[in-house]
Amino acid sequence: MLTATPYRDSREGQEKEDHIREALIKAMVEHQLPPGSKLPEEALADAFGISRTGIRKVLTRLATVQMVNMTPGRGAFVANPTAGESLQIFRTRTLIELANLPDVAQRLQPQDHQELAEVLQLEHQAHHQRDAAAAIRHSAMFHIRLHAVAGNPVISEIVTNLTLRSSLVIAAWGSQWQQGCRDSEHQQLLDAVRDRDLPVLSALMQAHFDNIVQSLDFNGAKKPLPDFRKLFAE
Repeated sequence: MLTATPYRDSREGQEKEDHIREALIKAMVEHQLPPGSKLPEEALADAFGISRTGIRKVLTRLATVQMVNMTPGRGAFVANPTAGESLQIFRTRTLIELANLPDVAQRLQPQDHQELAEVLQLEHQAHHQRDAAAAIRHSAMFHIRLHAVAGNPVISEIVTNLTLRSSLVIAAWGSQWQQGCRDSEHQQLLDAVRDRDLPVLSALMQAHFDNIVQSLDFNGAKKPLPDFRKLFAE
């Protein structure tokens, strides 16, 4: 059993909390922590070797971005979007990402294109190797980096949060082996933004989200709770 250790100073405590937050988000995005899973403070404290108070602070932070639901008397759970909420998340993503495409196309530089191409290569490899967790992670990163090109930190934050919540939607309602977005569609998007062909780019993005929504199965079965110590082993 890991021993819970007190933080030596506020900076060390913040770094530890950031690490745990990123580890939990990664597990959610990669569908290792299914939507609706209970997040017991004692088990997580044991897995990460910190106090329950420290875990509670991290869970509260995740609740502020709607990745976690906290219910008095019941504890914390991975957010479990309903069918209606899931459709609203993708509808909102569609509106925001389409609206941001003109700025992305205008500001794209060769270095941006190269970095996005590298993400797509990693995503393609993950699909080829049937590594669902990596495919989902790189798929989300493509959208986040694409919209970061616009240079608008407010939009970037919104897209990042919605992309993370979308991963929960896919975990809850996606197919048995859900790889995230189709990497071929991402390649088409990258080609269109490189060419600064806004009509084609907008049409591709709309079709991209339509395809994701159509792939959701709102009668899907839920997954069992994982072993936290194995999941978060260093």
